[in-house]
Amino acid sequence: MTSKSRPTTPVDDLTIDEAATELARLAEEIAAHDRRYYQDDAPTVSDAEYDALRLRNAAIEARFPELIRTDSPSRKVGAAPTGRFRKVRHAVPMLSLDNAFADEDVAEFIARIRRFLNLPPDAAIAFSAEPKIDGLSMSLRYEKGELVGAATRGDGTEGEDVTANIRTLADVPKRLKGQTLPAVCEVRGEVYMTKAAFLALNEQQRAAGEPVFANPRNSAAGSLRQKNPAVTASRPLGFFAYAWGEMTTMPADTQSGMIKWFESCGFKTNPLTRLCGSPEALIAFHREIGLERANLAYDIDGVVYKVDRLDWQERLGFVSRTPRWAIAHKFPAERATTLLREIDIQVGRTGAHTPVAKLEPVTVGGVVVQNATLHNADEIARLDVRIGDTVEIQRAGDVIPQVVRVLTEKRPADAVPYEFPTHCRCELKTPLVRETTAGGEAGAVARCSGEFACPFQKMEHLRHFVSRRAFDIEGLGEKQIAFFFDDEDLPVREPADIFTLRRRDEANFKKLKDKEGFGSVSVKNLLDAIDARRTIALERFVYALGIRHVGETTARQLARAYGSWDAFAAAAERIAAGDEEARAEMDAIDQIGDAVVDAVAKYFGEAHNRRVVESLVAELDSIEMAEKPRSATPVAGKTVVFTGTLEKMTRDEAKAMAERLGAKVAGSVSKKTDYLVAGPGAGSKLAKARDAGVTVLTEDEWFALVGEGPT
Repeated sequence: MTSKSRPTTPVDDLTIDEAATELARLAEEIAAHDRRYYQDDAPTVSDAEYDALRLRNAAIEARFPELIRTDSPSRKVGAAPTGRFRKVRHAVPMLSLDNAFADEDVAEFIARIRRFLNLPPDAAIAFSAEPKIDGLSMSLRYEKGELVGAATRGDGTEGEDVTANIRTLADVPKRLKGQTLPAVCEVRGEVYMTKAAFLALNEQQRAAGEPVFANPRNSAAGSLRQKNPAVTASRPLGFFAYAWGEMTTMPADTQSGMIKWFESCGFKTNPLTRLCGSPEALIAFHREIGLERANLAYDIDGVVYKVDRLDWQERLGFVSRTPRWAIAHKFPAERATTLLREIDIQVGRTGAHTPVAKLEPVTVGGVVVQNATLHNADEIARLDVRIGDTVEIQRAGDVIPQVVRVLTEKRPADAVPYEFPTHCRCELKTPLVRETTAGGEAGAVARCSGEFACPFQKMEHLRHFVSRRAFDIEGLGEKQIAFFFDDEDLPVREPADIFTLRRRDEANFKKLKDKEGFGSVSVKNLLDAIDARRTIALERFVYALGIRHVGETTARQLARAYGSWDAFAAAAERIAAGDEEARAEMDAIDQIGDAVVDAVAKYFGEAHNRRVVESLVAELDSIEMAEKPRSATPVAGKTVVFTGTLEKMTRDEAKAMAERLGAKVAGSVSKKTDYLVAGPGAGSKLAKARDAGVTVLTEDEWFALVGEGPT
């Protein structure tokens, strides 16, 4: 599996339609890579390529903030649990980090902090800086000082219970040291394996005829996810503590103070962690660690900077799934050259045709790579890559590389330009189309025009439906979907078919348990797992439908805004029927724009889709909110719009505060707006709010209402 297509149009030249289309593609592509990295411990793109995708996503969002999707990679972290262990919901989400790749990125990170907190240019900001360990994130829960649970990060909201395995690690105290301990304390950090231990483990694997691991990170993750804790105990795993989750009391008021407290409790912390007081000190630390990287006992892929003051961390808050107060400064990629042997085409859920380069195996940084994405027809043309070419690739981790350039001086005399297919490779042989943008230009992605008639797309839609972030049905993965899709006795061609399997199997002469690969126990487990998902969270349900431009985070935003399936479905059908008021209400949801509204209208405007959804809903018991709205604040569940120049806090800080208090932040005024907070210079929004009878508040009135103010 490789990356989806990557447009080469500079971000500054993108039209709004092109930007919306590309953001949708990036959300889908990056989510797939996250699943392979976090769930399977088997990533399929290089760190450099992955980081480049996130960088482009961030650049497009910066230029078109109104198009930011709620399933944007900037709003989520990790991937859903694998299903091999009991699932654990984190009391406090485990977040990911934004990345910096150049010194200028670090300077901008600090500048953003100053702007958000409204700090003068000469105000001192202390940062805690530490090596970024390339391992497996872990959360350890202690109650009254005793270790009671351990969970992987998973998708940031829900992880896997690996308590029995984590207890075998010598670096993890079973009881915290100290007399005054929080009643509940969640210590977070990284499980890792040293380079020497990794090499020794692979020698053991080879001697035993077992598969070897690609790198220390994968070996650490694989060792921790053993069903038998004795296997984990036999593996040399370490743990560095560096963060926390739920804490009933805080033992320190700085990041560096918390690190010292972890040490006092019996944890190992990274001895290279340093307190830096200036951007220059951060850059110097990054360069110093980069020089020492090869000599360290463990793998690192960058340096993490965190604002040291915890009260500032609280004010800065988060941008969806990443903190504003921390960033990972990554190291540059590695490169190598190899031969491109052939080009394969893969078909995705939306009909996108993605070219894949099959490479002569080459070792880069100790890892053998054999595949790379060629993104799309435009990228192939830009590189002028041909079968038989020698290509330069780059990677910064342990996975598939990015093609950087073609070494044309080594090109065979008989190499011919690659001709991208014009028709889908399915039996329908339907033409490939490139969507036309608002400017009349063809988009970069070539898609099969067969839509739901194309068997590739039908199957991919089903795979998406049962994926970890959607219905997450244990035992019903890609292989099983492919089996049922082709099965003549118990076919599964649309989502509702999954939930009728039990009834159809009971009525069928040819029982599922008698088919190859199944048995009585496995069938019972599968059917029970399906029944367990007849109650589903609204955000998961909306995401599972596979609406174009509606990814995981967008689905969550829509779920929060509408509160129930009936409300969302009614609004969607009204929009599809051309109801401008319903359209305006959806468009007013913060960070929901025309691309999402148009996609919802198109999806619910098709009778086939409505029938599929209605059949599915009829098979479910309930569709409910996963997150109950906060009710302990005066603005919980209320819709708030900020306008004008805020004087006591920045606009971003105001939005972050409102969301933390359980309010819904909208980008425009509608009849659903409860409060408009207006600063000096408020214009049309203020006039519209007054006309609509919306309660208008000053900043001070807002602070008085919510019972808190800027610190």
